[in-house]
Amino acid sequence: MKEKSLRSRAQKSSAFLKKAQRIIPLGSQMFSRSYMQWIKGVAPLYVKNAKGAHLWDIDGNEYIDYINSLLAVILGYQYPAVDKAISAQMKKGISFSLSSTLEYDLSQLLIKHIPSAEMVRFAKNGSDATTGAIRLARAVTGRDHVAACGYHGWHDWYIGATTRNLGVPGTVCKMTHLFKYNDLDSLEKILKRYKCAAVIMEPMNYIEPETGFLEGAKRLAHKYGALFIFDEIITGFRFHIGGAQKLFGVTPDLSTFGKSMSNGMPISALVGKREYMEKVKDIFYSFTFSSETLSIAAAIATIKEMETKPVTKTIWTNGARLQGTVNALIEKENMEETLSVVGKPCWQVFSIKGTKKYSPLHIKTYIQQELLRRNILWYGQHNMSYSHTKKDLDKTIVAYKEIIPLLGEVIRRNRLEQKLEGGLISDIFKVR
Repeated sequence: MKEKSLRSRAQKSSAFLKKAQRIIPLGSQMFSRSYMQWIKGVAPLYVKNAKGAHLWDIDGNEYIDYINSLLAVILGYQYPAVDKAISAQMKKGISFSLSSTLEYDLSQLLIKHIPSAEMVRFAKNGSDATTGAIRLARAVTGRDHVAACGYHGWHDWYIGATTRNLGVPGTVCKMTHLFKYNDLDSLEKILKRYKCAAVIMEPMNYIEPETGFLEGAKRLAHKYGALFIFDEIITGFRFHIGGAQKLFGVTPDLSTFGKSMSNGMPISALVGKREYMEKVKDIFYSFTFSSETLSIAAAIATIKEMETKPVTKTIWTNGARLQGTVNALIEKENMEETLSVVGKPCWQVFSIKGTKKYSPLHIKTYIQQELLRRNILWYGQHNMSYSHTKKDLDKTIVAYKEIIPLLGEVIRRNRLEQKLEGGLISDIFKVR
């Protein structure tokens, strides 16, 4: 029986996109979940359900998922212990007129594991937490300017410094200054020129911190009177149960956590030293749903699973196997200058430089197309889950053993564009 084309496999998704775009900009609530991240016209766009490390689209196709809700799902979809906690709390209520004691229970767990956490406040997403950290730093220091490195969400204070600054007042755009990772000189130039309230950064994305860089960034922040903040929305609980700060041994003044903390439920946290966090009582940092109990219950259950199960060890071990195999295949094809898989095994990113003829988006689109053909969901990263099985990894490795040589061949023969069945993935904007 002849295999169905990718286009025919995505008919319901394509039709639903047209309908959704009439009432939802992009047809999605998020750039990173929209059609822009996918090869146009042939990719799945809408989910029916997911379980473990697998996802089913509305056309009925099953995929091994290496996106895992943009790194928010660390244990796996429909993970029993987390779902049980959510169901049990649902019988008691979701949001109340008074505070829940669960807020204390989760705060205690965060303080137990995170070196910088002496006090805790919750929010709903990463942007809330990072914005809260910046407002707090400004309140503590009496300063306005910020030095930033990495991605910190959609709010004006950060996004105004990027190419996606449409709608942000010019005065706000001028208050955040971006420095380069592993470049202390670029940071010090900003701190010398502006009186900064904070130095905020991702402790690591896919580039390893050079020896002394994180310590140096902290030293410079304090030298020039700024608070030192780690944005651990992604690295938190994925790099280590205590965050990248625990892994690298560098403790910031304030930190933000989210994503993996609750295995997909909407919650984030601003944590930090008591001397600064006490000031949260004076700034306006308050949300109706920051104490919504289903997410808090999910976070408690997720952290307790990580305390008792080899979650971190498993995602690192499986990720290392996958990363090592793909890089070996790339080396075998003599494509190291074009393609590599970088970052920590728990969160790997494909670094694509392109060739003289083909852009990075051409290459990324082709890899995504061929992985989709083999029922693997991928958008340029391996976001590992505790639910990925040996069978999942074996199937993925077989796919790469077929795809990487094919990629090398179509590039050498200048036939990559002819092999694409749909339009190129869009370049939203580069922040890392």
